[in-house]
Amino acid sequence: MSTKLSSFSLALLWLVSAQTWCGKNYMITEPVTNPGGQFPASLEFTQPHIALRCGPAVKPYLPDDLGSHPTDPTFTSILVDTPVTFTNISGAIPLSISTANINLSGSSLEVKVLVNGKILTSSSVPLNASKHALPFSLSTLTPQTDAFSLTCIGTLSTGQQLLASSLLTYLPGKPPGIGGVTKMDMRSGALLAKPPTGEDGPYQYVFPIGFYTQYGSYLASNLSIPGILKEQGCVHPVPDFDNITVLDQVLDKMQEVGLWLMYDMRNTYQNSTSVTEQVNHIKSRPNLLLWYTADEPDGTSDPLNATTLTKNLINSLDGYHPVSLVLNCENYFWSEYSGGADVLLQDTYMIGNNVTFSNQWGTPCTVDYGDCGCDNCKGNFQDISTRMDEFYDRAFIEGWELDKVVWTVPQGFGNDTYWTRYPTGEEWVVQSIIGINHGGLGVVSWDDPTPDDIKASASSLAKALASSSSPLSEFILSTSSSFKHLTTQSGSIDIGLWTLDDTTMALVANTIYANASLEAVELGLGPVLMKEVFCSGVCDTNDEGVVLGSVASGAFLISK
Repeated sequence: MSTKLSSFSLALLWLVSAQTWCGKNYMITEPVTNPGGQFPASLEFTQPHIALRCGPAVKPYLPDDLGSHPTDPTFTSILVDTPVTFTNISGAIPLSISTANINLSGSSLEVKVLVNGKILTSSSVPLNASKHALPFSLSTLTPQTDAFSLTCIGTLSTGQQLLASSLLTYLPGKPPGIGGVTKMDMRSGALLAKPPTGEDGPYQYVFPIGFYTQYGSYLASNLSIPGILKEQGCVHPVPDFDNITVLDQVLDKMQEVGLWLMYDMRNTYQNSTSVTEQVNHIKSRPNLLLWYTADEPDGTSDPLNATTLTKNLINSLDGYHPVSLVLNCENYFWSEYSGGADVLLQDTYMIGNNVTFSNQWGTPCTVDYGDCGCDNCKGNFQDISTRMDEFYDRAFIEGWELDKVVWTVPQGFGNDTYWTRYPTGEEWVVQSIIGINHGGLGVVSWDDPTPDDIKASASSLAKALASSSSPLSEFILSTSSSFKHLTTQSGSIDIGLWTLDDTTMALVANTIYANASLEAVELGLGPVLMKEVFCSGVCDTNDEGVVLGSVASGAFLISK
């Protein structure tokens, strides 16, 4: 996240025994070596395999969830995935019936979900199902601080069985030392929380959008700044927090104006004593949205178990908020570092950057050598979509698709080390929308202070996405909407389509520096009417679709 060649960061780099980033040598005096740590390539099978995955629809459940969701029958449920695949994914076993006899639309698994050896729920689940909900009643369980062990058993008509395991968190009611609760709704990946001001109110879906915000030189310098930042909805103060009294004043002001807090322990996350002190001090704040531990631990080659150890410690101290971290490398011990997060962020910074040759170090950047500030990048907006897709694909291969979500970190800085210029406001929005279209339900940019055009664009997008009355958030965060991703034939426009009832919302980004046309017919929806609800740059709607200006973006409601 940080621009690692500041004087402070240079000092840190020289302290490590070998100058590497993402495991790669980058000094001109050093040889090219294989950095290792690559995610294993998937094996291809000649016969179909099937896997069983399961997990709670919501994390955590609380006693006040008991009987309180009469209009949402799958809120209290176990989600079940039954992927049929020809690649090697975690838990996959060969199907005992021949390929010719497989009728995915008519075949099913009989699934039983057990807690402590007792059946919690059971039902038939179609083959190749995704997030198939099996409702259950919390009344059969007693809340406890330790997670319940889930065992899921699936039986095919042939008698072949599959096993899966997971954890179900059903915590006691919020104790006095906990200020608020953030739930993860794994049906959509969205967060749920009560008002950040601490006032009483219902749980609502939250779309976090904001900035990593410099603390000592900015936030702590003027207590009126949180009020100025109110529109963006979420603030991630960047440590050090050397004066706790001043920190409390800043956080009090954030709570007063209704800003969510993403609390950062990057410099101390491997110090269990410090983490314990910070968690115990901060967890009583109602505007705490989530914890943040490691900042690019893959870049600095932190111990492979460090993030998981810290996540476990935080859960033992709190348990009412998810844990997040950011990875900078495209492919370096991904599973090991990702294991320590509920919310995994990726930061792909390619604007104003020569991603193939490092002017800082006078070396080329390849898959096994060099550091250009954007690991294994091509230098275009598709670097973001590729990284988001890779992270989600790897989570699926590991069997974590019901456990983790991925957020995006747009580049909001420039004129620094590898990056010769700042993004424009319109480029910032394109980065953000690409991340959202590829599964990101949180947008946290590095960093603020940032130029006025970026701040204005970010505020405009935040209003469109994070407002409780926004049609965008209604579509994106709804557990009832269906999603489809497209690109235009030219590949220039990235498109996310969310359909809810009879209306579709299209979120689109032009990834080229020229006008690009999106014809309604390309959306596969037949003759439609497009109503603009958000635009960054130039958006010109017509009877056939929309013409987007250079790196323009927009959101459109589509009806037949």
